[in-house]
Amino acid sequence: MNCLSLKAYTLSQEDILHQLNVARTRGLSQVEVDRRLAKYGPNELAQAPEESKLKLFFHSFKEPIIIVLMVAVVLATLSAIYDFQVTKNYSHGVAAVYEAVAIAILIFVNAFIAFYQANSARKSLAALAQMSHHQINTLRDGTWGPVDTTQLVPGDIVAVKMGDFIEGDVRWLKVAELQVNESHLTGEADAITKATQALAEDTQLGDQQNMGFSGSTVVNGNGIGVIVGTGMTTELGKIADLMTSAGQQKTPIEKNINALTKKLMLVAGAIVLFTILYDVSKEFLRSGTLELAKVPEILSSAIALAVASIPDAMPVVLSIVLTIGATILAKNNGLIKSLSSVETLGATSYIASDKTGTLTKNQMTVTKFWANNATFSVEGLGYDPLGDIIPNTNDANYQQFLQAAVLDNEAEIMQDEDQNWQPYGNPTDVSLVVLAAKAGISRSELLEKNDDNDIDVVRVLPFDSKRKMMSVVILRDGDYYVITKGAPDVILNQAEGIMLDDEIKPVARYTKKFESKILEFANDALRTIAVSIRKLDEETALHGEVAALEQQLTILGVAGIIDPPREEVKASVATLNKAGVHVVMITGDHAATARAIAYQLGIVDDKNAQVIEGKELEQLSDSELYDLVPNTFVYARVSPEHKQRIVKQLQAHNAVVAMTGDGINDAPALRAADIGIAMGINGTEVTKDAADLVLLDDKFTTIEKSVYAGRRIFANIRNFIRQELVTNVAEVLSLIFGVLLITVPVGQITATTPTLTALMVLWVNMISDSLPSFALGYDQPEGDLMQQGPRNTKQSILKGMLPRIFIRGGVMGLMVFLAFYWAALQGMTIPQAQTIAFLTLVFGQLWHVFDARSSHTLFSRNPFENGRLNMAVAFAATSSILVTLMPFFNDVMGTAPLSPILYLAVIFIPALPTFLLSGFKVIFDIKENI
Repeated sequence: MNCLSLKAYTLSQEDILHQLNVARTRGLSQVEVDRRLAKYGPNELAQAPEESKLKLFFHSFKEPIIIVLMVAVVLATLSAIYDFQVTKNYSHGVAAVYEAVAIAILIFVNAFIAFYQANSARKSLAALAQMSHHQINTLRDGTWGPVDTTQLVPGDIVAVKMGDFIEGDVRWLKVAELQVNESHLTGEADAITKATQALAEDTQLGDQQNMGFSGSTVVNGNGIGVIVGTGMTTELGKIADLMTSAGQQKTPIEKNINALTKKLMLVAGAIVLFTILYDVSKEFLRSGTLELAKVPEILSSAIALAVASIPDAMPVVLSIVLTIGATILAKNNGLIKSLSSVETLGATSYIASDKTGTLTKNQMTVTKFWANNATFSVEGLGYDPLGDIIPNTNDANYQQFLQAAVLDNEAEIMQDEDQNWQPYGNPTDVSLVVLAAKAGISRSELLEKNDDNDIDVVRVLPFDSKRKMMSVVILRDGDYYVITKGAPDVILNQAEGIMLDDEIKPVARYTKKFESKILEFANDALRTIAVSIRKLDEETALHGEVAALEQQLTILGVAGIIDPPREEVKASVATLNKAGVHVVMITGDHAATARAIAYQLGIVDDKNAQVIEGKELEQLSDSELYDLVPNTFVYARVSPEHKQRIVKQLQAHNAVVAMTGDGINDAPALRAADIGIAMGINGTEVTKDAADLVLLDDKFTTIEKSVYAGRRIFANIRNFIRQELVTNVAEVLSLIFGVLLITVPVGQITATTPTLTALMVLWVNMISDSLPSFALGYDQPEGDLMQQGPRNTKQSILKGMLPRIFIRGGVMGLMVFLAFYWAALQGMTIPQAQTIAFLTLVFGQLWHVFDARSSHTLFSRNPFENGRLNMAVAFAATSSILVTLMPFFNDVMGTAPLSPILYLAVIFIPALPTFLLSGFKVIFDIKENI
């Protein structure tokens, strides 16, 4: 029984109760509740099964780089088995075992780091969730009582009052001044007044006044209704389905790194295969046969090249650098759920934002009012009753208006335990209460008995959606008055006079004046409400009909109300615009309000800027919308499906789109966007689950800081990749030079002896290269990142870096080989020659890391401003020398101690290429990235 498919809003009360087979006065029996609960399940949204921790841990094993490393483990293992079983070369076999174990440890370290970050983000998000269940007053077996909302079923009769949540989709059967806030679903800030009459079939969701929707809140009155949808059959459930269909987007950095690592895999495979074939051919041509004893050496070269030809530390260092970015975001109150999303923020070119609660406070506020022929501006936004009324030289002009506004009012504001002001009642009424409080007027004080006040409320005529007015009858100092407030056009039709300059003027003569003031407020996107008064005789006051009371009114004034923009947003929008990031408002609110708020925030610079409404959007084909989206920055009266269409058409322009929001209706677009951003305080759990970034302070300015952090992290990622690849090129070339150029024994070095052992290469990649590389993640950026446009995510992450990588890496690789060859000519042992090559490589890339910090030259940055980098370089240098002195590492890595003069040589001579190339660029003013 999917009751929503019956279109409950089109059915009469009798028909819907008949369809649901429930008695209005008794509700469902417990037996029937149990049967329906078994059939439909609990009243909660379907949750995607949480990935097991084991599966989460093994995610990283799918990475191309890790696959290459696993191949290296297999090769090392086969080499060890061959040594033990065939050649009986046990020392080489043990070394191969060490290689296999070391590479396997690297693989698991990378997996652990990735798992730790993903699991930490999962725990942090779970901590945001509200775990308590609500209860709702429900009629069962003829008795009203509280029921856990998860146990509600279609057909349950429920009752709600002000302050309650609506915990399922409800068809109203009885309402008494019932008003419901549905902004989380429709995007509209205004409360919706509810009714019970059946509606036409083409009535849109936001106009279905006889329905209540799951997740809404009751802000005024009370009502009784029948549950027509629970769980995934609710409107909220439909949106949850949209989220699932939207799928998860790969981030730009993931796409870039995946493309890069796949190319490196191909290069690595080709180099390894070439080396094996070349070594085999070389040995066969030299001796006419292939000795079994040479196979391990050939495999050792192949393993070393496999490890050298890929930046095997990249997954670890990338995770650490992105974690640094996540930490920076956390300090700015941003919780990132996916490490890759940190960098995506820096590539963002459009931020599509919901208005209500994101760009605005979702706190209705009076910012202007007109009373006694004078217009006043009101300072202060939100519920805090602080702010001046300007001009305030003659408050008598507005005293009567404000007193009337709060007397004809049942709302109030109160401070909670944290001293924050909280609203109770209809949002419009709350705004009038706050306005009066700023003038020192409160309803409770007016009704106190003292020498100044003698006021009693003798009748209340609640707001009715048909008459669009609310009235109270008061007795003041022995005289009766009716105070009426409502829509200005309605009040105008019932008015005879208007208060101007302390005199009651005929309203007919001043209608245009009144209407022009209403239009002026409307052009400022202000909702308006008029307040009026009339003196009554006792009989009419106490016994008169509503229609007889609400006529012959005197208009006291008009209040202009707005959901105020967040104060910090305008500056953030300006900064983002300078950074080439377009902010787009996508809201369910009215077009005029959306345009005015967008203009105030600087999203548009024209008061008459184009606004596309949902009904227009439905008439547009995808190709027509594609043409409009680049230059349209305000969308109004849109549905969740519309938001997804807008996001997808922006993405079709190769834009990187971030979508912000707090309501359930934002969740599908958040999932479809390249990065979804949810509000952590006021955001729904559905929205937070769909998002990549959760703002713990709900501030739009945090997005601006996040964009900056993302750009900073990407710049540092480029620096560390440049450093990694220069080192990899140097390693590969030093090994290939050995394979190609040493064709006969040189001293104690054979024709198949690799320039470096696999464990030496692994040490360079994981210690002397990686530690300084991830310290680059703490570097401050070069220049003002927020004065630059977003990067083109279609371009390779290596764009502009390849000449520099190959020149620097080529020179370094040649120097490493020459050091090895020189050692061979001097008659040194294999461990000594490889140690000289090893330390030449270590210190070559340690000097180069300072050059990698800049896209210009080594001399353009202060080498001491990154303390972590200096510490990492010092540690890498010291530990690399120690592994040549310690017997354990001599056995495992194949290193050997050197003389003091050789240590000095391998420390300082490798600095020459870095200093000479940077100096060459400075002297000849070369701008190219070489």
